[in-house]
Amino acid sequence: QVQLVESGGGLVQAGGSLRLSCAASGIILRIETMGWYRQAPGKQRELVASITNGGSRNYADSVKGRFTISRDNAKYTVALQMNSLQPEDTAVYYCKAQLPYTGHDYWGQGTQVTVTS
Repeated sequence: QVQLVESGGGLVQAGGSLRLSCAASGIILRIETMGWYRQAPGKQRELVASITNGGSRNYADSVKGRFTISRDNAKYTVALQMNSLQPEDTAVYYCKAQLPYTGHDYWGQGTQVTVTS
């Protein structure tokens, strides 16, 4: 069984920064893509950023230039540095890991990010 544990959420004023971290544990051979998603109240979960095992990154247009995703393949961790946060970034942020050899994607429990104006 693979588990993902997120940390680093919190309350911040507009213009501030937060760093989210996610660590995967369990019997892991390889994690292909790791990503961060978010879900605001009344809205669908959406992709924020993702990074492949080879380091290719993908960002939602709304966060380009403000957020940076990174990972450590040896430690099975992924981080999201969030700068210039805005109230519309308020959401529960979820970490996701794709392990194709298992046939499953794995999700963390979510961490709340609240940005006040």
